[in-house]
Amino acid sequence: MDLKEYLNRIGFTGQYGKADLDNLFTIHKLHVMNIPFENLSIHSGEKNTMDLHIIYVKIVKSNRGGWCCENNHLFSWVLKEMGYKFTILGSKVFNSLEQEFLPMDSHLINLVEIDGKQYIADVSFGVSYQIWHPLELISGKDQPQLPGVFRLINNGMQWVLEKTSRKQLVQDKAFANSSLIDKRLTKTLYSFTLTPRDVDHFRETSDCLQTSPDSLFMLKSICSLQTPTGFRALIGWTYSEVTFKEDSDLMDMKEIPDCEIEALLREKFNLVLVNKFTPKNNKADYCI
Repeated sequence: MDLKEYLNRIGFTGQYGKADLDNLFTIHKLHVMNIPFENLSIHSGEKNTMDLHIIYVKIVKSNRGGWCCENNHLFSWVLKEMGYKFTILGSKVFNSLEQEFLPMDSHLINLVEIDGKQYIADVSFGVSYQIWHPLELISGKDQPQLPGVFRLINNGMQWVLEKTSRKQLVQDKAFANSSLIDKRLTKTLYSFTLTPRDVDHFRETSDCLQTSPDSLFMLKSICSLQTPTGFRALIGWTYSEVTFKEDSDLMDMKEIPDCEIEALLREKFNLVLVNKFTPKNNKADYCI
């Protein structure tokens, strides 16, 4: 495993000798712009793993993406190699249908400390809810980024991340009532505590998320990548190109036939899958 190879993968060309805030912001944004949030392995007859070396080969050498237990686990290694002081945390994703947080820590994130301040680094939540830069761990402060305004709320031992978005404008009226469209302007994303976790904490959850028939990641194939002006996403057969504007998000959506999926993944996400991929888009609590 080679830090320089990872930095080349994300297109970092600066000096990486300083574990400072500028470099953290830069590598965080470059990661989400160049490495997709995706669960396509599950729908290609493969299994996701918590083995860091396998994750490195998949994402860095094989030019793939991954879900949070892969992307953020790899990012933990990057933080360590670059000399940052960090802690792995576990978070509980909010289920908007049930109006409650999931019971297990299904989302791995990193807490980074620089010059006495703490920041949440999360390079793998995807779609419109992906932070481009780490968020300062301070309660109630609006932290605007191009995707929207993010906010961390402290409720005693628990922290909650929420996001206020712009209105989503769907270009093709055929998709106006798509379940992928989120009409709520403010959405709760996940909660977490500052209890340090290690990788073993997520192994059982990782297995569950790719085997349970009720898991979002079993019900839907997901691939998203941030762009300088928004993001791209392929959910099942539905492809979306989203452009962030000052007062709205323009949603250009269309259905992709099976015969064009492989080419689209290559052209829009720079992904080439080794095994046969079977898209899925079953009913689940998921919006873009």
